[in-house]
Amino acid sequence: MNKGILEVTERIIERSRKTREIYLERIAEAEKKKVHRAALGCSNLAHVMAAESAEDKAIMSGMKAPNIGIITAYNDMLSAHQPFADFPLKIKAALREVGATCQVASGVPAMCDGVTQSQPGMELSLFSRDTIAMSTAVGLSHNVYEGAIYLGVCDKIVPGLVIGALTFGHLPAVFIPAGPMRSGISNAQKGKVRQEFALGNVGVDVLLQSESACYHSSGTCTFYGTANSNQMMMDVMGLHLPGGTFVNPDTPLREAITVSSAQQIVKLTQLGENFMPVGRMIDEKSIVNALVGLMATGGSTNHTMHLIAMAKAAGIHINWEDFDDISSIVPLITRLYPNGSADVNQFHDAGGMGYVISQLLDAGILHEDVNTIVGKGLAPYATEASLVDDRLTWTPAPDKPRDPEIVSTVDEPFDHHGGLTMLGGNLGRSVIKTSALKPTQLCIEAPAVVFESQEELQAAFKAHELDKDFIAIVRYQGPKANGMPELHGLMAPLGALQDKGFKVAVVTDGRMSGASGKVPSAIHVTPEALDGGMLSKVQNGDIVVLDVEAKTLELKVSAEELAAREEAHPDLSHDRWGTGRELFAMMRHFVGSAEMGASIFDSIGEEQA
Repeated sequence: MNKGILEVTERIIERSRKTREIYLERIAEAEKKKVHRAALGCSNLAHVMAAESAEDKAIMSGMKAPNIGIITAYNDMLSAHQPFADFPLKIKAALREVGATCQVASGVPAMCDGVTQSQPGMELSLFSRDTIAMSTAVGLSHNVYEGAIYLGVCDKIVPGLVIGALTFGHLPAVFIPAGPMRSGISNAQKGKVRQEFALGNVGVDVLLQSESACYHSSGTCTFYGTANSNQMMMDVMGLHLPGGTFVNPDTPLREAITVSSAQQIVKLTQLGENFMPVGRMIDEKSIVNALVGLMATGGSTNHTMHLIAMAKAAGIHINWEDFDDISSIVPLITRLYPNGSADVNQFHDAGGMGYVISQLLDAGILHEDVNTIVGKGLAPYATEASLVDDRLTWTPAPDKPRDPEIVSTVDEPFDHHGGLTMLGGNLGRSVIKTSALKPTQLCIEAPAVVFESQEELQAAFKAHELDKDFIAIVRYQGPKANGMPELHGLMAPLGALQDKGFKVAVVTDGRMSGASGKVPSAIHVTPEALDGGMLSKVQNGDIVVLDVEAKTLELKVSAEELAAREEAHPDLSHDRWGTGRELFAMMRHFVGSAEMGASIFDSIGEEQA
């Protein structure tokens, strides 16, 4: 096992010792009943069974077979979640075959960041993660399930489901993906049309035609953003059945994986042959594996918050130093858009997750000795799934890349660095994704141009005020200010300026899309501007230095002058109402910092510990 990975793992174990111990004690207390519905009174149980068939009522009242809850994020506006429409019926039928019952425990909200980008609704996006966790808890609180199946794919949805699942850590958990849509036009083509539109060279009709050719059917978007980074992590954490993450919807193989995944959870219940509650299954090594997978594949920067919040739900504490240290150890062995031109379908055909896991296990970079939904050890995930005579079969992943432009080897990687770096300095702490940057973009020193929304920057771009070298300071975009929306609208204008030869970068307390990376972006700056962060004191023309190799983010203004400056106090009232934002005032008030996971549960967790 790689020495550096072991050191980070041991550091996390020691840091988490007290909270993990408390968490496991609580799981043990909740595990005392093998059949949870047996604790209900007859009237309570009658409510549970009222709508079930006579056959299922007999099984449920017999108290000898597990009842599995489904938490579903289905809606048919999200292409990624539309395939889940008939999953509950398929899962019920599959479980009936093995003598178990199943009920939809609850639906959880599932918003699409692709729809809300640059819209007011994006200011609810980050908070939807913790809302999903709480909605999951409401569904499972009926205490009538021996395990839970989770149906979700996209950005905040899987992290929210994981937090909810780990809160009910005494129950086994299986996550079932829906699969990516088939490939449309390339992401490079789509990005080019977006920039041409930003420059005014093409109209909205051309832009819509391009976008519709990219997002064209049911299934997950095919670029490697947060949604597909989620799916990667579910694989390396052992929460998926092996080999099925990037199998397209509505195929016989996808159907077989769904059925087999559903039946697998019966074995994991206390009435099964291999009881494994998710709270014990996911441990410090599992979390480190997720970190390693994130770096090896150039995954989404959103997980510098989500993974912290997910781990904390299991009593495990990780931080940005852990991300930074692991990134310095783990090589980048995939080239997926935005870090390359390939999409996840091409990645899957080139060897996919089985190949990546095989490479990382052989190199001693992933922990093999972890528990998964298929048993002890991660080795079963170094495989590919297929149908042979209509039977689901696994074969070893290829030992060489099928397409060396998309996947490489650990010995000869695309980069010896995982592509994520933590920056620090008098502007605060932040993270930056470097896997899509050119060497000339790793150090930018330029005057600041200050904005308090992405719309201000877009207006300045259209007015041709930004044809120069500069670093955009986009502030008051943190979780306390306005819910920390993704600032996806910055990428087209800044990318266009970069292509003209200008040195540009962005520094913000907001987020970037998981599909971003072309423009140097120091994001998640902590403390945020509204919480006393130094961003609130930056003025136009101040020299800012963003240096990836030195890991610094500095404002070249003396400490004395900064101390004398007053903080900016913009009017944020327009972010307080409309599109449901008034209902989330409590979350803006109680949310923690980006570095702590941007969670409303932060202070609650500390009180419980």
